[in-house]
Amino acid sequence: MVIPRVVIAGTSSGAGKTTVATGIMAALSNVAAFKVGPDFIDPSYHALATGRPGRNLDAFLSSPELIAPLVRHGAAGADIAVIEGVMGLYDGASGRGELASTAHVAKLLQAPVVLVVNCEAMARSVAAIVHGYRTFDPDVNVAGVILNKVGSSFHADILHEALPDIPVLGALHRNAALEVPERHLGLVPVAERAPRARAVIEHLGAAIKEFCDLEAIVALARTAPERPGEAWAPRAETARVRVAIARGPAFSFHYQENLELLRGAGAELAEFDPLTDEALPDADALILAGGFPEVFGEELSANEPLRREIAAFDGPILAECGGLLYLAETLDERPMCGVLPVEAHMTQRLTLGYREATSLSDHPVWPKGTTTRGHEFHYSTVSAAGNAWEHQRGREGHVAGNVHASYLHTHWAATPEVADRLVTACG
Repeated sequence: MVIPRVVIAGTSSGAGKTTVATGIMAALSNVAAFKVGPDFIDPSYHALATGRPGRNLDAFLSSPELIAPLVRHGAAGADIAVIEGVMGLYDGASGRGELASTAHVAKLLQAPVVLVVNCEAMARSVAAIVHGYRTFDPDVNVAGVILNKVGSSFHADILHEALPDIPVLGALHRNAALEVPERHLGLVPVAERAPRARAVIEHLGAAIKEFCDLEAIVALARTAPERPGEAWAPRAETARVRVAIARGPAFSFHYQENLELLRGAGAELAEFDPLTDEALPDADALILAGGFPEVFGEELSANEPLRREIAAFDGPILAECGGLLYLAETLDERPMCGVLPVEAHMTQRLTLGYREATSLSDHPVWPKGTTTRGHEFHYSTVSAAGNAWEHQRGREGHVAGNVHASYLHTHWAATPEVADRLVTACG
């Protein structure tokens, strides 16, 4: 790997790393964008800022060995790779040390780290924070700092004076125009607010150009050493089946590598929007991925023609999280597709975390006994535990004939056979 690369990390969630990383992506040209961790929303902003797919790097879901190959694949033809971190720099998969943390990924890529610090209500104390992050793990190269939510030019001067031993690569002042609306799962996805998102990204890019040293950031990225090796790559089979895949504002959670694996296995992807399309595309299989069906429950329920078609579909169906809710009898009392004999409800309780799961029932894509790694992130519940997966939190999800629906989000980079099994199941 010879591509210049830099990791934009935060001291914690909320420090402003998404603001800074997306702004850098927008301010530079020909950028390959990556997000550490199992995030679907930030990569949608990255894609809008760069014009390239936003991609994920998750050492738990796809294994540490695939992190560098995935970057080689995703950064092909780009001038620089910008990698946005997750949570705080050293926060890994719960109970697993550094695994899947931003620091872990930075070490795997031998990439320098720019630390974003929220400087509200802080002056000289910034030096202690930066010192701690730089020295906690000597193998992590925290090589620069960007100060965020600075109150004034005088405040910025105080912060600079406190940090004589590390390059301060920028100082962003508090600015409501740079804030992206949030909801219970994080930022509001681009699919729901593309015009406003474009405007915010333009403001971010302009702010980074004005208040950050882009030349120094690029120069830092160029210090990353060569890391030889092969790129991850899907196969390239001729399309022989069609897979209908739900997209649009209600179903926007897709890992780019999963889509590439499906195409590589011989699937043509036929997109449809359950909010507006009253008929399924002609297809052999159906994918209903995650998203926010609860936000659009009224519209989804009102589209009775499509709900009837989905209920009558007899090919393989894969549904994750939001797709599970859509296949239920009802979602918060509104009629859904009625494919599964469960009722779904939104709650105030967040279910979050990595899972190591074993398939409990036979399905063409997930045969009984299959093991996989996945991630849950939802504020909903269904009325029965089900028979799809067993993992550390118990049983969940539902398998009924060709239907497999659960809360588990899966990334297939390390298990390309998943896409192969779906194509084979199409007959």
